[in-house]
Amino acid sequence: MTYDLCIIGSGAGGSPVAYELSRAGFNVVVLEKGEYYKEEDFTKDELAVSRREMFTPPLSQQKHIINEYSDDGSFTRYDGAEYSWSFWNGSMVGGSSNLMSGYFHRMKPQDFKLHSTYGEVQGANVVDWPIEYEELEAYYDKVEKVVGVSGRVVKHKFLEPRSSEEFPYKELAVNGVTKWFDSACEELGFVSIPTPRAVLSENVLERSGCYYSNFCGSYGCASGAKGSARAALLQKCSAKIITDAFVYKLKNDGKRVTKAYYYTSRGVKHIIKAKIFVLAAQAIESSRLLLNSKCQHFPNGLANSSGEVGKNLIFSAGGSGSGRFLFEKLTKEQQKELMQVGVFFNRSLQDWYEYERESKSYKGGTIDFLFEHQNIISRASREIYNEEGELLWGDALAERIHKRLTTSRVLTFEVFNDWLPTDRCSVEVDDEVKDKYGVPVGVINLYSHPHDREVGEYLAQKGVEILKKMGAVEIEYSISASPPSNLVAGGCRFGDDAKHSVLNRDCRAHDLENLYVTDASFMPTGGSVPYTWTIYANAFRVADIIKKELT
Repeated sequence: MTYDLCIIGSGAGGSPVAYELSRAGFNVVVLEKGEYYKEEDFTKDELAVSRREMFTPPLSQQKHIINEYSDDGSFTRYDGAEYSWSFWNGSMVGGSSNLMSGYFHRMKPQDFKLHSTYGEVQGANVVDWPIEYEELEAYYDKVEKVVGVSGRVVKHKFLEPRSSEEFPYKELAVNGVTKWFDSACEELGFVSIPTPRAVLSENVLERSGCYYSNFCGSYGCASGAKGSARAALLQKCSAKIITDAFVYKLKNDGKRVTKAYYYTSRGVKHIIKAKIFVLAAQAIESSRLLLNSKCQHFPNGLANSSGEVGKNLIFSAGGSGSGRFLFEKLTKEQQKELMQVGVFFNRSLQDWYEYERESKSYKGGTIDFLFEHQNIISRASREIYNEEGELLWGDALAERIHKRLTTSRVLTFEVFNDWLPTDRCSVEVDDEVKDKYGVPVGVINLYSHPHDREVGEYLAQKGVEILKKMGAVEIEYSISASPPSNLVAGGCRFGDDAKHSVLNRDCRAHDLENLYVTDASFMPTGGSVPYTWTIYANAFRVADIIKKELT
């Protein structure tokens, strides 16, 4: 049979299209490489999630080759399997949205005009988006209501324009330490923002509200409160979902994609025909699939007449920091507040989303504050050395772990700023190394522009300032050139010029009449926020475009 729509990937980029088109009566099939886990399948098993490949392919069978570039142009080549360096992010129905923390910030109007607002940055390929914030605002609003975003709007200098005055769902319960944060911000002249979360604070949308286990990041949600693509969208629509389907090639006739070829994990080959194909396999894998689909019509890779497929890969720049609050410095009431279990911290700062330095405007970013993850393995692992750097054993180790975990608590922060696109950061396919299916693996070329680290350093110092004001000790931070593997975009940037972009403003390939790309690949720049809300919003936008085409 021939489907109206074939979607490759079931995460935040593919699911809104499946949801909208299937509910409109179209025959939709979704091809997902991983398994179909539901709420009852998710647990808080730290070993399974943190020490084993529960939700990702074994690197021994499916890996990447990583070339890490330095500022001088030299690079070091790493075999992902040999170095346990993974860029897989949740191979399952709903993709990595199942495992996200759900920190949701909209991009702001200036994020869509990075080049025209802030100018050239030497060595970076910064461009404006072909659309503006106003074209996406209604879809940001839709995500709030359909996927479910809890929060409270606070007016501040860089608050983006909103069509709804308030979030549709009240903010989540927070720890008493947020009062210390709010007071410190007031003294310093900062604006404390309740962090919007794609986590339901109440029973609504045919889903349960959060029960505050504090195991959001890296864990699947057992209540359904987290707004994963699976819980919020796929479980509520009639799209056919085929799991265990690794798509390795798209066939075309020079004008249109005609078939998708996929393997099961046992190596059995299948073919899917459709009128329209939507690629949403995650930025790295989407570029890899197009490059591996080269043919007589497209000798350099499908939809790649521009030579731009795989180029201008971006991540989220920044880093993280932390500080510890000790019982001996607190009152009994403060100690009680500090050790409240489960409830969130949920505070953010965007005072420096744009800042001035030496009479020049810089694009800054976002700082999210959160408690150290509840995972007992990572928390205990921090305590295996004493203050002199000596490795502890036996009773001494047990005593230290018990004391640190019961009479102190760590507050962390995460910095998000732009990872500027460059020629050195891209996706290719390897000429020799192949995965278990015999398909060339992706080569990830990594390079962080010095400007990214400069901005990250500026923001991290602000995070440190607030921790000091709150009375934290053991404060530390790190701004790194290493990318977070769960925040990746680019590779198929959209634009109005077919010579310098892969997709048009509708996210349809310039070269093909019926191929769309709706994961984060389309993004020419990423903004200074996590990407997921924008991926969702744009996918809903493209779904409306495809719906009109099929009607």
